Amino acid sequence: MTETRLPMQPRLESAGLDAWILRLFDRIDETNLPWLTALTHDCEVALGDALVDLVPSYTTLLVVFDPLKLSPQAARQQLEVVISRLQPEDTLTPGRSHELPTYYHPSVGPDLERVAQHTGLSVDAVIACHSEKSYRVFALGFAPGFAFMGLADPQIECPRFDTPRQRVPVGSVALAARQTAAYPAATPGGWNLLGRTSARLFDRDREGFSLLQVGDEVRFLAVDREEFVRLGGDLTPVEAKL
Repeated sequence: MTETRLPMQPRLESAGLDAWILRLFDRIDETNLPWLTALTHDCEVALGDALVDLVPSYTTLLVVFDPLKLSPQAARQQLEVVISRLQPEDTLTPGRSHELPTYYHPSVGPDLERVAQHTGLSVDAVIACHSEKSYRVFALGFAPGFAFMGLADPQIECPRFDTPRQRVPVGSVALAARQTAAYPAATPGGWNLLGRTSARLFDRDREGFSLLQVGDEVRFLAVDREEFVRLGGDLTPVEAKL
């Protein structure tokens, strides 16, 4: 059953002359989704053609509007009304389920040992903890098709690097605190690399472009080297983070 009262007083935070951030929560939790989904829908209705974009995250919703159609103060007033009437969705539309074939190995997951040392687990135990759990997609951002997923088993919780790598290869499966993700493109990144998936996460020829969408359930399916290569996986090694 969905909780019908928010655990904290919602806050409106300015994000410039054309955007407000609505902050509903101060921690990541799957129970946030019914609220954020309802908020997204209600803001879409309230702002109408003045709405430019809605960007949900784990705990907030960024609302971008057209300042030529709606002043920042008028937008704030409308959003305050939305918040005052907000109720969580009774049922979430089930997202799609995905299995991402993943090759866990130090050559493509050079931070496996770091996570093992940080947690006191063996490398095999880290892999098992990560691959045996299903994850919910909470938000898309950072790069096209990059899905923020959670929550990882607290046994493998490990902080991100203070200084990111300059280049993280496409398909890299990574962990930061209790978040997990797979990189849809080669970008800088400071998360702990555990392995690599052969799945194509972002494709301009695919409807919607991104394989993963908010609300989807994801499982990282551990495969061996031979199966990874058969599925088209890239075995180019990654240097360990110094």
